[in-house]
Amino acid sequence: MRRKIHVILRDAPIRPHKIKYYLERRDPEFDRKMKEVLIVYREVSQLVESPPPPGTLRTVTVSVDEKPGVQALATTSPDLLPVPGEHPEVGRDYEYKRLGTASILAGLDLHNGHVTARVERRHRSAEFVSLLKDLDASYPAEVTIRLILDNHSAHISKETMAYLATRPNRFVYVHTPKHGSWLNLVETLFGKMARTFLRGMRVASWQEMKERILRGVAEINQAPVVHRWSNFTALETLP
Repeated sequence: MRRKIHVILRDAPIRPHKIKYYLERRDPEFDRKMKEVLIVYREVSQLVESPPPPGTLRTVTVSVDEKPGVQALATTSPDLLPVPGEHPEVGRDYEYKRLGTASILAGLDLHNGHVTARVERRHRSAEFVSLLKDLDASYPAEVTIRLILDNHSAHISKETMAYLATRPNRFVYVHTPKHGSWLNLVETLFGKMARTFLRGMRVASWQEMKERILRGVAEINQAPVVHRWSNFTALETLP
C-alpha cells in the first residue's frame, strides 16, 4: 500500500507534499547590479589571464562576506576509531555540547586566491572594520581595494563609513543585488570550508575552533586557488 501511494503521489500533476525552492528577485535594480558585478568579474578574469607587469596593478578586487552561526560543538563521549570488520568509519555519539557560535569574516582576493579572514564571536561594524584594516595592511598604499559585497548593515553603518572616511579613495564598494548573495564569489570559498575543515568538526573550546578555522585558512593560502566566474551569458542579454 505504501508503494502504491508513493507512485500515485509521484505521478500526480500537483504534489503538495513536495517543496521546490526558487529565488525571488526583490531588488528592482537587480539586473543593473548583477551586470555591474559580472563586468568586474570579467575584467578581473582578463587580468588573471594576461597579468600586467609587476607593480603596475592599480586596483585589486576582493570578494567579502561573513559566514555567521558556525557552531562550536564538543563531543560528550570519545569518538571510536574505525575497526575492520565491525565499523569502517569513526563512531561518534549523537549527543553533543554547544560551546557557542562564531562568524567567519573573509576577503577573497580574486586575482590570486589569497584569503584574509577573521573569526569573531559577532559580526558587527567593529568586526567588519577590523577586517577592512587587515585588508588595508595587506596591499600597497597606492592600490585601490575594490570590494564585492552585499548590503549588510555592518558594511554601510555609520561606524564603517567613519573608518572609510579616514582612508579616502582606498576602498570602493560594488554591491551585489539584494537577495543575490549567490553572485558573490566568496560564497564558493565558504562552501569549500563547509565541505572540508568545518565538516564534522568537534572541539574542546570555542578558542580551539577559532584556531582550527584560521589554520584551515592558512592551509588554503599555502596553495591558493583563483575563484572565477565562468558564465558571462547574462552580460549579452541584459540591456
